[in-house]
Amino acid sequence: MHTAHPAGPALARALLLGMLALPLALSAQAAEPAPVAAVEKVDINTADEAALAAALKGVGLRKAAAIIEYRDQHGGFRTIDELANVRGIGLNTVDQNIERLTLSQP
Repeated sequence: MHTAHPAGPALARALLLGMLALPLALSAQAAEPAPVAAVEKVDINTADEAALAAALKGVGLRKAAAIIEYRDQHGGFRTIDELANVRGIGLNTVDQNIERLTLSQP
């Protein structure tokens, strides 16, 4: 004859509670916001081509060279919005990168 284990009902309750709590724990973890990565900033008056191309979305080496050419011809940028005057860079690109852009005085 088989006799029930004395911990059987308690163990069954513990397992059941654990199974019920697991979805709650998983949903709480999923609700936590992901950490925000630090945005690499670049100074458009001092950065070289490689730094500009690496830091800015939509800017490769060719556009980075155009930024430096404009900067050299005009004595540096006076405002971040002036970057939109560079051939191949428009307000859209400036807006996409606004958090990445810094400006030292020319």
